[in-house]
Amino acid sequence: MFFVYLWLFTNKNYMKYCLLLCSIFLFLKVQAQEDTTGLDSTATIKSGLATYYHRKFEGRKTSSGVRYRKSRFTAAHRSLPFGTMVTVTNISNGKSVTVKINDRGPFTKKYIIDVSESAAKEIGIFGKGHSKVKISYDVES
Repeated sequence: MFFVYLWLFTNKNYMKYCLLLCSIFLFLKVQAQEDTTGLDSTATIKSGLATYYHRKFEGRKTSSGVRYRKSRFTAAHRSLPFGTMVTVTNISNGKSVTVKINDRGPFTKKYIIDVSESAAKEIGIFGKGHSKVKISYDVES
């Protein structure tokens, strides 16, 4: 048995293959470790039309019970849990804002989110009525 091991380790071709195999495994292990760091994000991304609250809703209670304030970065969504932080990006100009879901709506399938007046101004849709946006959020289980 000893002579078999001696022959394997003295054979130059075997050593080349062994080194090549070890380096491939080492490379794959490093690659796998690098790839797993990018998988930590479980953000959901959707796109559609967004609109904003009318001024007449200032001071009224939202579905979550807090009062709507146009100066705060809040939004309404049909199904996301209250308190979810959503990043809304205007596709036409690339501007984005992070809002907190505290209300239900919009109640038409045409729109995917209603944002507050200050959030609408921040991303450049105030005065236009609506705009195509991309929303991203992470719902914790």
